[in-house]
Amino acid sequence: MRVLVAEDDPMMAEMITRWLARHGFVVDTVHDGDAALFSMEVVDYNVLLLDRDLPGTHGDEVVARVVAARTRTRILMLTAASAMEDLVEGLNLGADDYLTKPFEYPELIARVKALSRRSTVMTAPVLHRSGITLDTVRHTATRDGQPLRLTPKEFAVLRVLLAADGAPVSTEELLQRVWDEHADPFTTAVQVTMSMLRAKLGDPPLITTVRGIGYRL
Repeated sequence: MRVLVAEDDPMMAEMITRWLARHGFVVDTVHDGDAALFSMEVVDYNVLLLDRDLPGTHGDEVVARVVAARTRTRILMLTAASAMEDLVEGLNLGADDYLTKPFEYPELIARVKALSRRSTVMTAPVLHRSGITLDTVRHTATRDGQPLRLTPKEFAVLRVLLAADGAPVSTEELLQRVWDEHADPFTTAVQVTMSMLRAKLGDPPLITTVRGIGYRL
């Protein structure tokens, strides 16, 4: 799941990013409304975590443009204002949820998770294929009943492959869905992660390379 954090306070943006990354989200961060709109044009995000009082294009205008574009992106607005009229106004603009500062990070994570589930075509919380069982809620994976100790990136890659249901997945798609905007398109991160994942899945091999396309489970 991919999240765009638009927050002008660098320290808060960094903390939010760390919490989201810790819970398996791919996170991009910007600090003004203009950069948020640009990022939304080039990347398909599940959730936009948006500070309402952004410099540049105001958060209200960002919401209006995102809603007008009819994307799947869900919007969680953050604000220091706690008055009821501010909450109502934010939701009337088209935001899906609202959180006032200061907030507890576990609550923020719970709300982002709920919105991310609404942003995509729902898949089963437990995925099965070729003896692999991936529980996306408990964040556990097994092969033929034996637990697999996967890093967050390995887990995310395996999830994408399982959700593809046998269809090949390109390296570019894996970079977009599992890594972040700073990933070098020429990086070998996907190949290295795939090699480690193959080793942990064991024999017989389950992941095949589709020449010129990507990978298939």
